[in-house]
Amino acid sequence: MEINYHSKIKLHPFEIRKEKKFYIIEDQTTEEFYEMPEICVAAIHKISEGFGLEDIERKLKAEYPQEDVNIIEFVEQLLELELVEEVDGEKIGTGLRKKEKEKLAWVSQKFANLFFNKAAIIGYCILFLLNILLFILKPQLFPRYKDVFVFDYMFQNIILWFVLGGILILIHEFGHILAIRAHGLPTKLEVGHRLFLLVLETDLSLGWKLPSKNRIQLYLAGLGFDQVILFVALLTPLLFPEAPEIFISVMAFIVFHVVIRFIYQCCVYLKTDLYYVLENVTGCHNLMENTKGFIFNRKKEVTVFEGEKRIIYMFSVFYIIGLLMTVLLFFFYYFPQVVYTLLKVTPGLKSPINSVEFLDSVFVIIQVVIVLGLLTYSWSKKYSRKSRKQTEWTESI
Repeated sequence: MEINYHSKIKLHPFEIRKEKKFYIIEDQTTEEFYEMPEICVAAIHKISEGFGLEDIERKLKAEYPQEDVNIIEFVEQLLELELVEEVDGEKIGTGLRKKEKEKLAWVSQKFANLFFNKAAIIGYCILFLLNILLFILKPQLFPRYKDVFVFDYMFQNIILWFVLGGILILIHEFGHILAIRAHGLPTKLEVGHRLFLLVLETDLSLGWKLPSKNRIQLYLAGLGFDQVILFVALLTPLLFPEAPEIFISVMAFIVFHVVIRFIYQCCVYLKTDLYYVLENVTGCHNLMENTKGFIFNRKKEVTVFEGEKRIIYMFSVFYIIGLLMTVLLFFFYYFPQVVYTLLKVTPGLKSPINSVEFLDSVFVIIQVVIVLGLLTYSWSKKYSRKSRKQTEWTESI
């Protein structure tokens, strides 16, 4: 569709909120959110007020003489973002994404508020400090790579990983769900991946309806629930040292699972919960893309606004630290676990077909195939569909 100065543009109903540096535009039809500078917001207001495009461009050039104004290109950007409802009276088709997000609304807002109020948030912070103190006082509680091998047979360990590990991940995600439901907003759970790890992801995109400080609460909610689980798992062996060995081993597995996931949260280059906290604190919502462009010298991909260079330099340090932490996790935890698993199951393949050892080895192979299949599904879903960002940076018009 060709846009010219005589085109009549009608936008979807929208709401605009001021952020730290820029403005959040909410498309109330698709419930998508975009971050734009002041000049773009001025243009949107003039379009919605019915001014002609040529008139808008002339006014903007007068109001923003330092900017390179091209209203035609800007309207074309709005079309790509699906913010336009009509062009010259012709309806523009858009994806009906609103209904997709109206899930998990059955979780009561009143119930969610029990877990996310001022007292509860203070409690999560206290538990975080107590967990650090316990590790300092009792360094033997810090996880070791063998903590995931609770049983002698690998099929028993795999069942534990899937069942208990899955429960721990669901508890983490339920923290995000309750946090956003505490604000009366719906959400949904999706399957995704971080590198080679399968993850569950809670859709927090509607959190853009909230002020920045409330969004930070949404991103940290899962870690808050993790602190409760970790505190119980650390304290239990200390309070009940005579408990059965299997019970103590399960507690050690829980500590391992929660701590390693927290370390992964610090790998901000994976766009973890902590990455989105940094985005909101700094107000730089294109932080990852700009940092990659800076580190890998891809200047064309970098759109740096006033005052952001220092933040990008600082985040580059966190980015590199995250990469190093991933490497350390691989060599100190995952690689030894893989080697240990292979040493345990390889001899079983030489055992009789009807033996437990042989079946144990086959079970491990099946588990690997299932995980690879799920990862393939996650990767294909990510790269086959059109990428839709929750926030979009629009350059000066």
